[in-house]
Amino acid sequence: MKKTTVIETLDSFEEEFDTEKLIERLLFVEKVEKGLKDVAEGKVMDYKTVKQKFADKWSK
Repeated sequence: MKKTTVIETLDSFEEEFDTEKLIERLLFVEKVEKGLKDVAEGKVMDYKTVKQKFADKWSK
């Protein structure tokens, strides 16, 4: 995560805030950024493939 992202997230909060909410927001932003990076790199599966993998796993 970039420092600017942390600063932007911090700036979106009121003057007083709960530290846990800031941490939750930063973790959310980090996960979204990772997901977008995975998509850009083609590290994704289509719905049918995922559905079949779960069906195979849980039917054993």
